[in-house]
Amino acid sequence: MMSQNYRTLAYNLLVVTKRLADNFAEVVMNETNEGVPGTKEFSQDCHKLLSSVSDALYVIGGKWKLMIIISMARGNNRFTEIQRMVTGISARVLSSELKELEMNGFIVKKVTNGYPVTIEYQLLPYSETLQDVVGALSNWGIQHREKIKKER
Repeated sequence: MMSQNYRTLAYNLLVVTKRLADNFAEVVMNETNEGVPGTKEFSQDCHKLLSSVSDALYVIGGKWKLMIIISMARGNNRFTEIQRMVTGISARVLSSELKELEMNGFIVKKVTNGYPVTIEYQLLPYSETLQDVVGALSNWGIQHREKIKKER
């Protein structure tokens, strides 16, 4: 129930963000100056940027998805291994996040029939498109942590 509420909230935030971007673009497009903020060209670029970031955050946003992908990239492919590495995630949330990652083409669930039945998750090649994003976020996180330490 709780993860459904989060999904609903995330969807509503996406809808509101897109509506705000659309409204902003409509208001600004009424301007006539070109090449400066407040122009049609500028607002279209802004709208495009807002929309693409909104779409990306909808797919990989949240507290857990990138952490799950990073854990899997380091060889943790079974449910319990992923849960152990991603500190603080509940089994219920992990299950939900894995389903969403599978739905969006980042991972695939492999069930091996036999005794005992084993379930593993594997990264698909599409997940490699996030390498630059993860690298940039990691670098920014390190710099931010150092900045905060210096300010204390």
